[in-house]
Amino acid sequence: MQATWIEEKARPGSAATKPRSLGEKGRRPLVYGALVAFSALYYYRPEDFIPWLGYVPMAKIAAIIGVIALIGGASGRNKIKVPTAVKVLLLLLLQMSLAIPFAIWRGGAFATVFDKFSKGVIVALLVSTAVVTVKELRKLLWIQVSAVALVTFVSIVLRHHDVDGRLTGVQYGILENPNDLAINIAISFPIVVAFLLGARGWRKAIWGAAIGVMCLGIVLTYSRSGLLAFLLTVAACVWKYGIKGKRHYIVAVAGGTLVLGMALALSMGSYRARVESIFLGNVAGSNDKGSLEARKQLLKKSVLVAVQHPIFGVGPGCFPLVDQGWRVAHNSYTELAAEAGFPALILFLLAIGAAFKNLSKVRASEKYNHDVEFRVITQAVWAALVAYLLGSAFASTEYNLYPYFMVGYTCAMVRIAAHSRAEQAEGNRSLNKTPYGSARKPQIIWNR
Repeated sequence: MQATWIEEKARPGSAATKPRSLGEKGRRPLVYGALVAFSALYYYRPEDFIPWLGYVPMAKIAAIIGVIALIGGASGRNKIKVPTAVKVLLLLLLQMSLAIPFAIWRGGAFATVFDKFSKGVIVALLVSTAVVTVKELRKLLWIQVSAVALVTFVSIVLRHHDVDGRLTGVQYGILENPNDLAINIAISFPIVVAFLLGARGWRKAIWGAAIGVMCLGIVLTYSRSGLLAFLLTVAACVWKYGIKGKRHYIVAVAGGTLVLGMALALSMGSYRARVESIFLGNVAGSNDKGSLEARKQLLKKSVLVAVQHPIFGVGPGCFPLVDQGWRVAHNSYTELAAEAGFPALILFLLAIGAAFKNLSKVRASEKYNHDVEFRVITQAVWAALVAYLLGSAFASTEYNLYPYFMVGYTCAMVRIAAHSRAEQAEGNRSLNKTPYGSARKPQIIWNR
C-alpha cells in the first residue's frame, strides 16, 4: 500500500497560503537542511572511506548552522515552542553539567557532556522544531534505515568479522561493534517494514531484501542482546501490522521466518550454543569467554557505585575508571545512575516516557486515523522505541545520538498531527465563509 498525497491549490486566506507560526519562511528550511546533512553524516560517516574528510568537522558544522538558524529565526514573534521531552533532556544536560565538578576525571566528564551528550539534545531539539510534514520525517527515517541496511549488507559481502568471527560494521562509530550493529538493526527493522508496506514495484523488492539482510545480520553478529531486542521488535511488528492492522500475510511470513530461523540456528552449533548461553551461562562452544559473568559483575558494580554516589555519580563517562577496568557497564540505566546520579536516570526515563506519551497523542489524532502512511510510521517508531528499551539494558547507549533522534521524531509527529488539525480547522472556516448577504439565517444558526 502507498499513501497518496493530493496537494490543495492555495487560495487567498487559506491555510496553504498562511505562513506557519514558527517562521518557516527563513528559518525552518535552513534548519531542516542542516538536520538532513547532519543525519547523513552521522549514519553514513563518509570520512571513514574518504580519509581527508576526517580533517573537516562537517557534522559539527551542519549542527552549528542548524542551531544558528534556529536561534536566529526565533527572534521577534517567531518563538520556539520546546516540547516536554526536549525540556526533560535539557534538564538532563544540566544535571550532567552539575556532575562534572564531582567527577573522578573532570576533563573526561566535560568532554562526555559537551562533545557527546549535548549533541543528542541538539538533535532532539532540531528534529522536533524543523520537521513539519510526513515527507520530511520520512526522509530522516530513510537516511537512518538505509545506512543500517547498507552497512550490514556490505559487511556481510566483505565478511567483515572480528577475531572471534562475529560480524562487525565496515565503518567506525555506532555500527562498528557487533552489539551496537545488532541493536541498530533491531531499532531500524520496524521502520524498514513500514517502508516495505508503503512501497511498490522494485522498491518493495529492495526493502524486502533489506529485511532479509537484517535478519541474517542479527545472526552473524552473534549478539545475544541484539537477538532479544530483534525478537521483541518482530513481535511488535506482528502485533501492530499483522494482527491489529489485519494484514494476515505478515503473521504468516513472520511465522515462516521464525521457523526458518530456528532451523538455521539449530544447524549452526556455535550459534545454538550462543543462544543457550543466554540462559545457561558459559556453554561450551558459545565463545562466551566469561563475558556473561563479567557483565553480571559490571551490573552489580554499577548499581553499587550509583548507591554510593546517588546525587552526582562519579562523572559522565567515568564509570570505566572506577576500578581501572576500562569497561562500560553494558547497561544504559545503571551506568547513567552511576555516572551522573539517580536524578539523571530519572530524567532519562522521563524523556523516554515522554516519547511514548507523544505517540499516544498521535494515535488519538485525526491524521493517524485517516493517513495510512502516517499511521504505519507511527507504529514503526513505537516498535523501535520498545526495542531500544530492551536493547539499552544490555548496552551503553546513553551518549549515542540515535535514542535522541527517536525522541525528536515523536515530538515532530505530535506537531505534524497538530498542524494537520489546524489546517483542517482553517479550511473549514474558509469554506463556511460566504459573500455578504448570501447566507441563509438557519444555516448561520447551525454553524454556531
